[in-house]
Amino acid sequence: LTSHMATVASAGGMLARDEENEAEVRREDQDNINKFGRLNARLYELREERDSVKKVLEGIDDASTELMMGSGDNVMIMIGESFLETSEEDATEYCEEEVERYQATIDRLEQEEADILEEQAGLKKLLYGRFGKSIQLEEK
Repeated sequence: LTSHMATVASAGGMLARDEENEAEVRREDQDNINKFGRLNARLYELREERDSVKKVLEGIDDASTELMMGSGDNVMIMIGESFLETSEEDATEYCEEEVERYQATIDRLEQEEADILEEQAGLKKLLYGRFGKSIQLEEK
């Protein structure tokens, strides 16, 4: 393992000499930096997945609204890639089950996001404590 100095340029350019931190980057520090990066990547994935699931949920909610305004006739619902004719009552029940399922997914994703943010806060405290302004963990 070679020794590297932690003198990292900020987004605005080089740090002033008194803001630099010449602390040696230890293996433990590098592991924490890498972990922070992996958590950040997962955070973006989670947010994209959550937004996607929310769009599906909105579509199901719109379908439920349409069913409520229906006349009691049979309707076509899409399950997978196939359409199925069913009663309005069964379609409404199906929509309600889907809403519960997708909402549970959103809740799980939001909990994982909160856990990641908490873990990142601990890593930020540790890394900023060690490197000060010489390390950039915040987004610009």
